[in-house]
Amino acid sequence: MKLYKVGGAVRDKLINYPFTDEDWVVVGAEPKELIDKGFIQVGVDFPVFLHPESKDEYALARSERKSGVGYKGFEFFTGPQVTLEQDLSRRDLTVNAMAEDCDGKIIDPYGGQDDLSKKILRHVSGAFVEDPLRVLRVARFAARYHHLGFKIADETMFLMTNITNSGELEYLSPERVWLETEKALKERSPSTYIETLYKCKALTKIFPEISRVFDLASEKDKIDGKFHTLSILNYAAKLDTDPCTRFAVLFSNINLSNQSIPLNIKSTDKDIEVINSLFDRLKVPNRYRNVAINFIRYKDLYHCLENLDPQIILDMLKSIGAFKKVENLEKFIYCCEAEAQIIQKNKGANKVHGRGALLKQVLSQIMLINNKELISEGYSGIKLGKEIDLRRKKIIAELLR
Repeated sequence: MKLYKVGGAVRDKLINYPFTDEDWVVVGAEPKELIDKGFIQVGVDFPVFLHPESKDEYALARSERKSGVGYKGFEFFTGPQVTLEQDLSRRDLTVNAMAEDCDGKIIDPYGGQDDLSKKILRHVSGAFVEDPLRVLRVARFAARYHHLGFKIADETMFLMTNITNSGELEYLSPERVWLETEKALKERSPSTYIETLYKCKALTKIFPEISRVFDLASEKDKIDGKFHTLSILNYAAKLDTDPCTRFAVLFSNINLSNQSIPLNIKSTDKDIEVINSLFDRLKVPNRYRNVAINFIRYKDLYHCLENLDPQIILDMLKSIGAFKKVENLEKFIYCCEAEAQIIQKNKGANKVHGRGALLKQVLSQIMLINNKELISEGYSGIKLGKEIDLRRKKIIAELLR
C-alpha cells in the first residue's frame, strides 16, 4: 500500500496558495485493508474512506470508463493493479493531475508543474469531454486564480464549448450546478466564472436569464448588458465576500430582458418572477433569494433616497427585514452601492452621495426607540405600533434634512 497526496493541496502548495483540505490516493490496496486500519468508508460509487483521526479523504486509485450520460455516467474500476498514473490520467486539468509521495517528491506525469509556471489551465487528455461538470469546474478554477494571471488554454476552452454543444450539461443536477456556482462566487474573481461560462456558451444553458441580459443593451441609458453587469459584480466582490451579495447583483440589469411586457404588469414584478423561476429551478437557498429580491424591488428607491417621503423609506426598511436583522440592510446597501458606483463611473462622475451611511444611521437611531418606555406611558396594541412608526418616521425626516 502506498499513499499519495493529490489534487488541490499539491497544486496550491507549489504556488504558495492557501488551502485547507488534503485528499489522498491509495495505490495497491483493497478496501478491507483500510477498514482494518480504522478508516471509515463513505463512498458509494467508488471506495472513499475517511482517516480515523484527520478525517481527510483517502480514495483507492481508480480508472474509469464512460458508460452513460452526465457526470455520473461512468463505470469505475479499483484494485491493487490500478497505477497512480492511471488514476491521474482521468483528472480534469494538468495542474490537478499531480501527486506527492510521503517523502515530498512530486509525481507529475502530465506536465502540471510546467503549466503552473506558465499559468495555464489545460485539460489532461481527450477524456476531458466525457464529464460535463468539468465546464463548471474549470470556470471556477479560472475565477480562483484569475488575480494571479492564470488563463484557460485555447484548446481547453474549445473542448468546453464542445461539451456545451453536445447537450451533456442538461444532465447536471441542479444541486451540483449550484454547488459549483456557490464555490465560484466565493473566489477572488467571481466575474471570471460567469464570463467563462458565457464564452463557452454554457451560461445560456445554466443561467439563461443572465445570458439574455448579456446579449442586450439599452441605448437610452448607454448600458451594455454584459459589461455593465460584470462591472457591478466586480465592485460588489470588493465590498463584500458573501456570495449572496455577489449573486444578487447579477440581476442588476434583468429588466433589459423584460422590455416587452404588458402595460398592466409592473417591470419589477416581472423581474422578480424571472428571478424566482431561476431560484426554484436550481434550488438556490432562500437567503440568496431574499437578498436578490430586496435588491431588485427597492434599488430604484435607494438611488433617489434623499427625495423620498419618510413613510416610503420606513416601508422599505420593514420589507427588507432591516428591523429583524441588521445584516439584511447591509446586504441591500452593498448591492445598491455596487450598482451606484458603476452608474456614476459610466456617467464620468465621482459624486459621494452617502445613502448607505444615511440608512445605517436611520436604523441605528430607530433601534434606540424604547418600546418598554412607550408601554409604561400607556401605549399598547395598535396604538403602540402606530406610535413606534410615528417616531420612526420623525427620525427619518430629521436625518433626511
